[in-house]
Amino acid sequence: MKKSKIYLAAIAALGLASASCSDFLDRADTNGNYVSTGFFRSEKAMYDGLMGVYNSMYMDAINGFYMLPANIVFDHLTPMLLERNENVTIGAGGTLNPDNAIVLYVWQQCYIGIARANDVIAGAEEFKAGFNDKAMQYLAEVHTLRAYFYYILTGLYGDVPFFTAPVGNDEYDTAVRTSRETIYDFLIADLNEIAEYLPWKREETGRVNRGFAYGLINRIGLAGGGLDIAGKGKQYYTAAATAAKKVIDEGGYELAANYGDLFTEPGQAKADVFDEIFYELPYTNTTSPKKGHTIGYGQTSRIQGQTSRHSSMMFCDTYECIDGKRIDESPLYDNAHPSKNRDPRFAYNIRMEGDEMTVNQGLATTTQILSCYKPTTQLYNFTTGQWSEVPNQDFEGVVSASWASFCNAGVGTINAKYALDTSCGIAEQYMNVIFMRYAEVLLGYAEAKIELNELDESVYSAINKVRNRAGMPDVSADRKGNQSKMRQLVRRERKVELMMEGLHLFDMRRWKTGDIENMYPSYGQPLIQYQYEAGIPYTTAGGESGVSLGLAPTDKPVFKAGREDENDIPCYDAYKQKLKVRDTNRRWEERFQLWPIPTQELARTKNITQNPGY
Repeated sequence: MKKSKIYLAAIAALGLASASCSDFLDRADTNGNYVSTGFFRSEKAMYDGLMGVYNSMYMDAINGFYMLPANIVFDHLTPMLLERNENVTIGAGGTLNPDNAIVLYVWQQCYIGIARANDVIAGAEEFKAGFNDKAMQYLAEVHTLRAYFYYILTGLYGDVPFFTAPVGNDEYDTAVRTSRETIYDFLIADLNEIAEYLPWKREETGRVNRGFAYGLINRIGLAGGGLDIAGKGKQYYTAAATAAKKVIDEGGYELAANYGDLFTEPGQAKADVFDEIFYELPYTNTTSPKKGHTIGYGQTSRIQGQTSRHSSMMFCDTYECIDGKRIDESPLYDNAHPSKNRDPRFAYNIRMEGDEMTVNQGLATTTQILSCYKPTTQLYNFTTGQWSEVPNQDFEGVVSASWASFCNAGVGTINAKYALDTSCGIAEQYMNVIFMRYAEVLLGYAEAKIELNELDESVYSAINKVRNRAGMPDVSADRKGNQSKMRQLVRRERKVELMMEGLHLFDMRRWKTGDIENMYPSYGQPLIQYQYEAGIPYTTAGGESGVSLGLAPTDKPVFKAGREDENDIPCYDAYKQKLKVRDTNRRWEERFQLWPIPTQELARTKNITQNPGY
């Protein structure tokens, strides 16, 4: 009898093997082992098993992940986006260690998903020859989700225990770490084999399609290529390009007309948005119990919600001006009004000083004028139709201001993606959370071809589709044929298009840019002029407010030649004393290239070794 006991204790402890999962998760033999023999013989049983695997995609049950899916949190573990606390998980404060709760949680959740998938795959083996098309589709979805979990594990921990069939405790306790080469090669072959059973177009939200399967091959190939796993970098880049080309040529996909529609509940109801998304984690307020998330609540001003996650100025300064030039090259950039004349995606993803922020607070929808510099600000109430002057809870000089504001814990910027939907209250939202979409595959195709130095019109066309949808110009003539300039552009596009979609934590590692992304503190909006001149904290005992931002027209970031320029890493040294700053102890060590293996797992197993440096 085949059985799976891997992480069953963890499942029970986390409350995941409950009524929220399919009935098959409660099937046990007399020894308490979950069994799959004889169960997955029908379309209905396969669907039940599949839903149990999908349930594991909700990684939102631990501190830091409370009602937040993991892919939202991942990019906040890089210097591009900032958590409320200093970005300690990447090493700034040294808490990237084997006892870190997030390090353990992600490991456990991925293996829970893998165990569930392996139960279904093994249980279906003796019956699949007689499956109808729908049952085969369900089986293919299970294979695809298993590949996703292994993509996350290998991207974070490197070589990991690799199981393609159910295992018992004894088998897990004696498992060894399998090389990424072996895992990547298996996953690419497996996904290529099962992809044909998946539909190109999804039938409903919360389900993967064929584009997602090939998109995973693209992700895996880019990882294997960037890290040159086993010296097979070219082979992996070729696999990445080939899979993405299938999606482009055969999938019949188009980008949604409006970028902002992708991240609102009404927008996601549109057919063109549905077609761009390959997989989204579904949320709903139409079932009992409801399933919501709190992404937007942590990405507003203190007046309208709570600022727990922020954009860094490094991320802000990655966005080009509307003329298609970086801010150090464009005559349109104005450092006194940095959000003006920028790539339109800037306004969908970031808010800062002087911008309007419109939020449904539950009882009323309001618009606030964001300010880092004044003790009061303007607030418009859509119910009353009135503007009013209110205390600015974000301003650092206001006694009642919370530390958790975009000016205090942050550096003067707010993440706007997923926070601009006024169709529901900001405290619990129900728009779905995107895990993969067509724009990513277009850029993944372009990147693979660029790394292969196969620069042709198909590369420029793929990037232009993404840029043009946003209102940005085509790839410029000076970039065409230049591998370094094209590498810079596609990496820039991945950041400004896809940030907060769970990719940059993995991109930073395969690009090997952790050292240069973490070489500076997090700088932000300018300080009030006489604050930095006097060198003392600014107070508002007399109710006064700042009268000047204190920047000269020449105070602009520099992008030093070489890797910093190619990867859009700004340096603010020439005027850093004028800027808000945090993460002053940020650092990078080579060991941070991988997360440590959790202490709990090292204690449980006999043959798994720790990653170097931990």
